[in-house]
Amino acid sequence: MSISKRLFGKVNEQNVYEYTFKNGSVEISCLNYGCIITKVIVPDRRGNYENIVIGFQELADYQRNSIFAGAVVGRVAGRIRDAQFVLEGENYTLPSNDGPNNLHSGPSGFHNVVWDATVADEEDTIEFSHTSLDGAGGYPGVLTTQITYTLNNKNEFIIHYRGQSDKTTLFNPTNHTYFNLSGNFKQDISQHSLKIDSSRFLELTQQLLPTGKLLDVTDTVFDFRTGRKIMEGINSSNPQNTIAGQGYDHPFVLDSNHNGEIVLQDEESGRVLTIETDAVGVVLYTGNHIPGDFDIYGVKSRRYLGLCLETQGLPDAIHHSNFPPCILQKNQISTTTTTYTFSVAL
Repeated sequence: MSISKRLFGKVNEQNVYEYTFKNGSVEISCLNYGCIITKVIVPDRRGNYENIVIGFQELADYQRNSIFAGAVVGRVAGRIRDAQFVLEGENYTLPSNDGPNNLHSGPSGFHNVVWDATVADEEDTIEFSHTSLDGAGGYPGVLTTQITYTLNNKNEFIIHYRGQSDKTTLFNPTNHTYFNLSGNFKQDISQHSLKIDSSRFLELTQQLLPTGKLLDVTDTVFDFRTGRKIMEGINSSNPQNTIAGQGYDHPFVLDSNHNGEIVLQDEESGRVLTIETDAVGVVLYTGNHIPGDFDIYGVKSRRYLGLCLETQGLPDAIHHSNFPPCILQKNQISTTTTTYTFSVAL
C-alpha cells in the first residue's frame, strides 16, 4: 500500500495536490480541492486496467464545469427549496444557484474549497479537514468537518464523514463521483445493471425537489430490488423519469445498510461496484444533464456518460417533517460511512 503526492495546481495561492492510493489492484487519485476523486483505475475481467470515473486533467476544468465531478458536496447535498430555511426560529437565506433553489450548498460549498490534508502513517488513509465559518454559504455555526479516504487490501475504498458545529445547523454531505464501469468511457452507462435494496423513492416536482411523498417502487422502473438496466429508465414514459430529463435523479430510501445494498455492474467489462453505507438513502443520478461542451480524458462529454450514487440523508429534509432530519445539534457530532468495493465478475 502506498500514497504518492504531486502538485496539481493553485487556488488563490493555495497549493492543490493530487494524492494517489495504490494497493496492487486498485489505483485511486484525489485532490485536496473539494476532496475530488479524479481517477479510479481498476481491472476488467481480462486484466485491462482502465479509469471508471469522470474527471479532468486540469484544475481549471473542475472550476469551469459545474457538474461537481468527483467532489464532496456540502454542508448540505441536494436542493433546498427557495434557498431558505427556518431553524430554531431563525430564518436563513442561501445562494440561489439552481433557479430559485439552492443546490449542493452553492458556490462556497465543500466542493469549492481547499482542504487541509494529512496522510496517515500507515499510508492507507488521507484525512481532509475544513472549518466553515459561521454564516458561510448562509448556514449558521462554525462547522468543523473531517473526511477520511481509506483504501485497503480488500479493494474497499471507505469514505468517513464527521461534522461538529458550535451552533445548531444543517449537515448532510455526500460524494458526487460519476461512475462508468465500461472503462475509459468506451460506452455510456445505459447498459449498466443496478441493484438497490429500496422499496420506496421520493416523488419529485418539476424543479427536482421532493414533494414529500414516498412512492412504492413496485411495478415501476424504480424497482431495482432484483436489478435492472439503466436504459429502462431512460426509455421510460413514467412522468418521474420525464421530469428528471429522461433518466433518474431520484432519492431512494434504503431498506438495509452495510449489507450489499447497492450493486452496479457492467456485463461487458465484468466490473462490479458494491456500495454499503449507514446513510438513510441514496440519490441515483444518471447524468441526464451532462453538457456536451467539454472533454473527459480525451472523450467528448455527453449525456449518460456517468452515473452518481450519492449516499446521504434525504434531500430538503428541513422542509419535510416526515423525513429523517439532517439537523446537527450544537456541539454534537455527526458521522456517516460509505464503503465502495471494486470487484470483477468472471
